Parts: sequence; structure tokens; C-alpha cells
Amino acid sequence: MALIVQKFGGTSVGDPEKIKNVARRVLKKQKEGCQMVVVLSAMSGETNRLTDFALQMQDIPDTREMDVLLSSGEQVTISLFAMAVKAFGDDCISFLGDQVKIITDSSHTKARIESIDTERIIENLEAGKIVVVAGFQGVDEQGNITTLGRGGSDTTAVALAAALKADACEIFTDVEGVYTTDPNICDKAKKIDRISYDEMLELASLGAKVLDIRSVTFAKQYNVPIHVRSTFTDTEGTWIVEEDKEMEGRIVSGVTYNKNEARITISGVPDQPGIAAKIFTPISDADIIVDMIIQNQDTGNGLTDMTFTVLRSDFQRTKQLLETIVKKTGATGGIHGSDTITKISIVGVGMRNHSGIASTMFSVLSREGINISMISTSEIKVSCIIEEKYTELAVRTLHDAFELDKDTVPEEETLT
Repeated sequence: MALIVQKFGGTSVGDPEKIKNVARRVLKKQKEGCQMVVVLSAMSGETNRLTDFALQMQDIPDTREMDVLLSSGEQVTISLFAMAVKAFGDDCISFLGDQVKIITDSSHTKARIESIDTERIIENLEAGKIVVVAGFQGVDEQGNITTLGRGGSDTTAVALAAALKADACEIFTDVEGVYTTDPNICDKAKKIDRISYDEMLELASLGAKVLDIRSVTFAKQYNVPIHVRSTFTDTEGTWIVEEDKEMEGRIVSGVTYNKNEARITISGVPDQPGIAAKIFTPISDADIIVDMIIQNQDTGNGLTDMTFTVLRSDFQRTKQLLETIVKKTGATGGIHGSDTITKISIVGVGMRNHSGIASTMFSVLSREGINISMISTSEIKVSCIIEEKYTELAVRTLHDAFELDKDTVPEEETLT
């Protein structure tokens, strides 16, 4: 008997009628002979509503109490789902994260899963019940409720699938799968049937919002097949699996973008050993994530410029922090930057075996008059920082250049 974990997001369980529809879908799968574990998010908008309440109490809400508050959203959906299943004549039991011992660290509002005790889940599955588990939440070793951060229900589902050695983890959402780019920007965007863990990790880290990056990391580590599909149709979605030869034949699998970026430059930095550590250690200590970093070559006067990117939401905070840091380093040129930029990226495992991909990307953007201010590469991705106003043009142009709307892979010489 196959064991399937299914996760449904907030739009899928947005009201009681939608929860009933999800229950019908799960029951249909169970009747095909599968043991079913279901992970649910809070109803769409509920987390924002609870956050607004918290901000009316404290300007900066206590993180422990935020976890207690936000975890209540999933408690509502799992209990209603269990009631719906029972009303349809089947048996179901709901569990909160602490009841099935999803053990996390103590980083409130952004906890990481350390272990899962599957005993109660297996016991109830063997009794013929559907088991529904609250996504997004867990408990630390001290018994405190924790939450996993935005997108945490995806992580809960894949982690449960790994712990239970499930045959597959199906992530139901409001889109039909993973697309070659954002279909809201490019009408030629095409659904991808199969994509590798590595490609999905890059897409998720570079702005694609289909899956939380931590869930893909779990899936790759424990070889959990993920099926991303729509709650509202029976259409086959996108399978995220181990890399195979067919995937290697696709040079570029997708174009993605991230507008949540800001660029900061420190000018006139002394070109000396240890300067980078003096700048970036306090930034790291402030839990600010730095992405791309470029240091210009010393022009002969012992000074250089250092440019890096952070999340747009951290732009002002980082600049304020740097005011103190820069004085200690002796930098002479000041701090400047922009929070109206976009990181545009192309991703594909086929890049490992093909030359000229980056130069094609640069040429395509140049022909459209789009300036590149920073570049970052890996084995399977190329990312460029451009002005935000060119985002949609860049996405459509690159999608066309790499012929991502076609089934056939373009010959290498057409890309160079």
C-alpha cells in the first residue's frame, strides 16, 4: 500500500467549502488504496490577520508569543478538515506539531526541523485513519511552540514524507506546476513536466515562489519525489526528482527573477587583509543575509570599492549599520545604493556541458538596452542585477532567446 503525503496551501483551504473539497480529493486518493497523511496551511490571509493583531499589541512583537499566536491558524484548518472527513463517513485524526513531536531548534518564527517522531502517525495509519498534521509548526526541546517561517508548511510536508519514507509528497497549490517562467509576465511560459532537485533549488532561491527552498533541500537529501500540482484541476503537475539524462539535454530550464533585492556600495575601502571580515561579520551578526558580493580591483591608491546585495526589506537597516562599520574601516568614499533593482536568472543542469550560455544572456540583454550591474554564476545558473523597470522585458526576451516554449532543445551553436 502506497503512503502519500499531500500538502494543501492557504488558497486551497480558504473557506469551509474549499476544505470539504480538499477532503473529497484526499478520500478519493485513499480509495485508490493509499495511506494518506495530509498537511494543511492556515486559511489564506489568516497569518496576515493574526500578525496585524500582534502589531496592535507591540511595535516589535515578542517572537515566542508570535509563534503561539500564528500556530493557531493551522489548528483551525486541521480540525475542520478532520470533521469534514468524518462527515463523509471516513475516519480522520488531527495533530498539532507538538503532538507528533516535530522537534525544532529554538529560533522562534524561523525554526528548523531537527527530528520527527512518527510513532503516532504510523499507529493511526495502520488503524485505517487519514492523518492530518498542522503545517508550519513544531516544538523545541523546552516544549515551546515554534514556527518555521513563511512557506513552512511545504517543509513540514516534505520532512514528514522523508521521516515516513513516503512514496511521494504532493504539494497542492493554486498553479498547475512549475513553469519555465512567470506566466503572469510571459504568455509563452510552459509547464515543466520533470525538473531536478538542483534546478528547483536554484529557482526557489532566485525568486520562484512555487516551493519553499528548505522543502526542496529536504527532498534532495532524502530522495523524496515531489509532485507540484493544482488543487482545482486533475491535471498532472511537475515532478521534482533526481537528475536524469533527459534533463541534461535541456540547456536552460527556466528564467526567474527576484525583485526583493537591494544593492549597496561602499567606496574607498582600504584594500587590506581583514577588511571584508570587518564589514560582513557585524552584518551577519544582525541576521542580515548577503547575496552577491563584488570587490573591485585596487587601482593603485590602496583603495577599492565593495558592492553587495541584501534583501530589499533589509536595505535601510543595513545602511544604518554600515555607518558605524565604515568609520572603523577607514573607508573614504561613503555608502550608496539602490533598492529598485531586480536579480534576473537563467537555470539549467545542461549548462554544465554547454559553452556560451552566459555570453548569450549578456548579448540578449545588451540588445534590449538593459545594463548589467552585477553578475553571479554557478554550474547551473547565471544571475544578473538589472534595473527593476526592465524586469518584464528581460524575462520575455530571455525566454524567447532560449526557446523555452518549445519541446525541442535548441542547438548549441544557436546560443553562442
